[in-house]
Amino acid sequence: MYTVYILYSKALDRYYIGQTMDINNRIEEHNSEKYDDSYTKRACDWRLYFSIPCQNRTEAIKIEHHIKKMHSRIFLENLKKYPDISKKIIAKYTN
Repeated sequence: MYTVYILYSKALDRYYIGQTMDINNRIEEHNSEKYDDSYTKRACDWRLYFSIPCQNRTEAIKIEHHIKKMHSRIFLENLKKYPDISKKIIAKYTN
């Protein structure tokens, strides 16, 4: 099972969006600066803000892309406030 995740760094006051099969490991990797050229290397206090379970990687990539295209902090915050938004996104990209 894949997960689309949104991380938040208090130090940067920024969000990061990604997808993975192992969310706990991925957060640890982001905080350990494993990815040299990654945006997340700028901080080591990334915490899971929100996640969306996906059936497969194809679905996860589509949902991740959809969220990134929004270019909106308010949209990310509304995903957490209003669960129906993520349900609609999942329904849109479910195979």
